Amino acid sequence: MLRTNEVKRKLAAGEEVHGLFSVLPEPAVVEMIGCAGYDFVILDTEHTLVDPRQLEHLIRAAETSGVTPFVRVPEADPGAVLRALDAGAMGIVVPHVRGRADVDAAVRAARYAPEGMRSLNGGRMPGYGGTDPRAYIERANAEIMVVPLVEDAEGVDAIDGILAGGGVDLVLPGPGDLSQSYGVPWQVRHPRVQEAVRTLRAACGRHGVPFCAMATTPERRAEWRADGVTAFVLGEDRDLAARALRAHRERT
Repeated sequence: MLRTNEVKRKLAAGEEVHGLFSVLPEPAVVEMIGCAGYDFVILDTEHTLVDPRQLEHLIRAAETSGVTPFVRVPEADPGAVLRALDAGAMGIVVPHVRGRADVDAAVRAARYAPEGMRSLNGGRMPGYGGTDPRAYIERANAEIMVVPLVEDAEGVDAIDGILAGGGVDLVLPGPGDLSQSYGVPWQVRHPRVQEAVRTLRAACGRHGVPFCAMATTPERRAEWRADGVTAFVLGEDRDLAARALRAHRERT
């Protein structure tokens, strides 16, 4: 059944939230992320081969361990948005948002009328018929988050227009693809890339939209925290596992 979106609640209350990308399609990994105390997990279906049944199990693992499940869907795929939400996602991370039209399409796919036109369905989120369907529609529109992932120079240039139309609950920058967009692949600390990320942060401040910083060190979190940021992605499960394995091998 649809639950309270604790990430949305905490952001509204000014509390910090911390999350991880998860590209290892294994429920036990998602449970470990929840048990480690993260607030949200971004389950990847853009770069990872995850079928709908697997995704539903990953979301169940998130629910069981108390971590809010978001899903990064493939670019421009309203069907993937629908399936992720029907499976229980509490937020949709939309890659390569380059303009307002991309947000409008995501909102249309993610929210029911009158805000959007998400296809009506029964299933697990309305409690298999145990929830009044009209009440479910209203609550789903209030709880489910739409999160643009801005990772192209076009999106940075259009950020004010992207945010001006409403419907955006959180903005996430994509420094990796931004670096490629600016001609410096994987140079995520390049001044041009960092300037683009700051541009996104400033626009979020102007429009009153939360900004989620990619911050993998305490020093970077402290810098963003000083700028009023309260949402942080701290890395990716695959990278953390690989580093832990290398460190363990070097110690033994």
